[in-house]
Amino acid sequence: MPNPLIYHHTPPPLVPMFAKALLPKKTGAGDAPEIPALEAHLLGASTVTRQLRDYKKICGFGQHTHAPITWPHILAFPLHLKLLTEPDFPLPLLGLVHLRNTITQHRPIGEGESLDLTVRLGNQQRTDRGIEFDLITEARSAGALAWEETSTNLFRQARSNDKPAGKTERPELERYPNTLSIQAPESIGRQYGSVSGDRNPIHMHALSAKAFGFPRAIAHGMWSKARALALLEQQEGWKSGALRISCQFKKPLFLPGTAQLNWQTGDKGWDYQLLNSKGDAPHLSGRIDWL
Repeated sequence: MPNPLIYHHTPPPLVPMFAKALLPKKTGAGDAPEIPALEAHLLGASTVTRQLRDYKKICGFGQHTHAPITWPHILAFPLHLKLLTEPDFPLPLLGLVHLRNTITQHRPIGEGESLDLTVRLGNQQRTDRGIEFDLITEARSAGALAWEETSTNLFRQARSNDKPAGKTERPELERYPNTLSIQAPESIGRQYGSVSGDRNPIHMHALSAKAFGFPRAIAHGMWSKARALALLEQQEGWKSGALRISCQFKKPLFLPGTAQLNWQTGDKGWDYQLLNSKGDAPHLSGRIDWL
């Protein structure tokens, strides 16, 4: 395993890494690259940055003494980008697809706490769609694990002996009893990119998104998840202690757009989904478990 990359208080700068992200990789359709066990640390990261207030506003979080449950993901983003742009990482960054995200909050993280962040790559597997791998993030406070996340990404790659997949019947969409409308303005990709650091061209403008095959810019998946959670935590019965929030990203939310947050409550947890404006297809679906 390569030596871990260690940063103290200040994360690696984003601009040089964005430049590296544009460089081509040599991975071809028939290659089976091995993802190395890269690891990076940010020690003494403050939970309060100049972007936090804007992040809360853009995602719709209320004012609390604890940080939004998705906020450590933003603090760790420079480490994510660092690993994905390392020379040893064999896959092109642009074009990776974020499939799933699971966050476990062992306890609420107070604003003003100092966190030690660890990010590593792992769990590579070959699927029918290509190569999947995880970005695993851990946040510790005073040595104790307070928060962790697994983000599963896909590099699309067809195997030479693969046959075209036949059409599969779409399962019937379940509808839950509670629904709220969510507005995603045309500028939300740029707004979220400014506070998260994630300035992938598919989120910025319609013109840059078209270069990657999208008719319009699409919302960040983690903005959609954060926006849903910001609304759900305002609902009666929400528990702000230890919890696990998982989701699968499905159809893109084109900008500008309207979506429906649809959910059901339960004693052990809630089910939720973000549907399109017609309510007949999901942008994401997930589960909240009280721990």
